[in-house]
Amino acid sequence: MTKTGFPRNIFALGAVSLLTDVSREMIFPILPIFLRSVLGAGTAFIGLVEGVAESAASILNLLSGWLSDRMRRRKTLMIWGYGLSALTRPLIALATSGWHILVVRFVEKIGKGIRVPPRDALIAASCTVENRGRGFGLHRTMDNIGSIMGPLLAFSLLSFLRNDYRAFFWLAALPAFLAIFVLLFLVQEKGEVNLSDAPRTFRQPFNFRQFDRPFLLFLAISVLFELANSSNAFLLLRVKEVGLPTELIPIIYLFCNIFKAASSLPGGMLSDILGRRNLLALGWLVYGGCYLLFGFPFSLPQAWFIFALYGLFSGMTEGIKKALVADLVTEEARGSAYGIHSFLTNLTQLPASLILGILWQKWGVFVAFSCGALFALSAGVLLLTSIPSRTRA
Repeated sequence: MTKTGFPRNIFALGAVSLLTDVSREMIFPILPIFLRSVLGAGTAFIGLVEGVAESAASILNLLSGWLSDRMRRRKTLMIWGYGLSALTRPLIALATSGWHILVVRFVEKIGKGIRVPPRDALIAASCTVENRGRGFGLHRTMDNIGSIMGPLLAFSLLSFLRNDYRAFFWLAALPAFLAIFVLLFLVQEKGEVNLSDAPRTFRQPFNFRQFDRPFLLFLAISVLFELANSSNAFLLLRVKEVGLPTELIPIIYLFCNIFKAASSLPGGMLSDILGRRNLLALGWLVYGGCYLLFGFPFSLPQAWFIFALYGLFSGMTEGIKKALVADLVTEEARGSAYGIHSFLTNLTQLPASLILGILWQKWGVFVAFSCGALFALSAGVLLLTSIPSRTRA
């Protein structure tokens, strides 16, 4: 435990996510522009790339979470996951067609699928019940600080490299490899036990019977929300369409991430006091409102306001959602719970991105974003009416 009251492991895990996100967020805001302007991809194909990328991790989320419960060695799986993602980052610079990006993003997200459930279970194991929201909030804050640094570095490097995308992608891979070093030497395993000591039910194949009804309801509502949670690439294409210069695309993404970072820790702390369900539902309702605004005509000054609001409530809910999963299940089943939650939500992001991309291409931006807003608003209402305000510790 540090002098700030946070476990040391949370800071180490946060540093891994920070460095990984520096690399990711350097690349992400530029990738849809690269796909469209250099490789000639359309919005429907961009939706396919982003949807497949997010859904690729789905089955591995399920397997990795269950396996981490059996092994109780969360860190080992994390090393494999972060390592695979880092190795694929430089390959973006070598792409000569949209299909190359599709394959690289697919493999990169396999790494994410391996690492996320054991990482979240390790965060939960590193916290107490009373500071679980704060712990996840701090981790998301550090992750989002990486999301701030990434676009800022992207803006600086692109200006220096005079929009040489391929040289830029090579340099953007470096922080991901530094994250592996931090993971290897600073992150500690928690709650490790021998398989022979584990409860008998957790030596059996994965099944839903270990989960109570509130968690299963939360899974269903989360899937509904994720139908609205299409790739942020569409938000960047939207403001580019409105007239934002290409060199400012990383900056508006940076601006959004500043608000995400600023709201992550306060949101987690408030959830420890006021309850996670209420704050998560509020965040989803505001998310739906932001999506609706993206569908209407807006000016460039209004675009900055919408991105700020979107970032504020997105950041507030990220850690709360993770902490709520831990609240709804037993400690022995957390890896499996995070695995099934990630499996379903990531799987849903393929149809979410495809739906928005196809609707935008065939019927226009208003229909596309209004559909997403409807999913998010419905999920927020259902969360308030279906999940108890106080859950198990």
